[in-house]
Amino acid sequence: DRSSAASDVYKRQSLYRDRYDDARGRLSVCECTKEKRGGKGMSWEYFILFAVVALVCWSLGAFAAWKGKKTVWAYGFTLLGLAVFFCFILGMWVSLERPPMRTMGETRLWYSFFLPLAGLITYIRWKYKWILSFSCVLSLVFICINIFKPEIHNKTLMPALQSPWFAPHVIVYMFAYAMLGAAVVMAIYLLWFKKEEIERKEMDLCDNLTYVGLAFMTLGMLTGAIWAKEAWGHYWAWDPKETWAAATWFSYLTYIHFRLGKPLKVRPALVILLVSFVLLQMCWYGINYLPSAQGVSVHTYNLN
Repeated sequence: DRSSAASDVYKRQSLYRDRYDDARGRLSVCECTKEKRGGKGMSWEYFILFAVVALVCWSLGAFAAWKGKKTVWAYGFTLLGLAVFFCFILGMWVSLERPPMRTMGETRLWYSFFLPLAGLITYIRWKYKWILSFSCVLSLVFICINIFKPEIHNKTLMPALQSPWFAPHVIVYMFAYAMLGAAVVMAIYLLWFKKEEIERKEMDLCDNLTYVGLAFMTLGMLTGAIWAKEAWGHYWAWDPKETWAAATWFSYLTYIHFRLGKPLKVRPALVILLVSFVLLQMCWYGINYLPSAQGVSVHTYNLN
């Protein structure tokens, strides 16, 4: 019975929240003791330093790609920026003693990392000289949000998140979001900024980015279902976030089928791609602010 299954999920979540609150109380004492003893580690205070260095490297790589000079410079600077940014993520991972994926600020950290990575992969494969610039600008947006509104709280993980499926599930989803983000940037450019007729190779880029993004999104949903079975006893319970995830998945699937069935109708296809990305934003963070999700959704643990 669906209602009894949902009730069981919410009871389990309440139990996890109680245990989580107890763990937070005990850990806060340990953190105070560690500070008094002079414990050191990576913290968000260093984020702006790593972010600036990474952005400079990504900007140099984007400039090299835009000028169309030696591609090795574009590859080298972009990879160097990714290495610098990942050093901060790795340092936070060690300092927090958990993957930095719990709060909205931490998930934006991964999105800022995967956007230039997705841009680099796209540039290597299709040699679009503008893609590194767009990915750098989008990453800058998320970095600025993290600087001015970090939304970071504490280092504890509730029991439901203490699972081996936690890290791969979030990482796979963040990479999918980055690829689909690059696709929607291309769609916006084609709909409102490109003056000439839309070329086939440009639509092929949107298609390929969507194929890769949807594949990783599907993998993320499968790992999430396995994780849910382990944590709450059900693969799928039609939680608000799960419902929006299903709507997003079907929307991108609609785009793919529309492109295969009517390849010459490009503008309606691009509109479908935009709508799909709006649903994606709702699935990612929008459900945190829905009244229907407050106090009942098992996916609102990233808010305090």
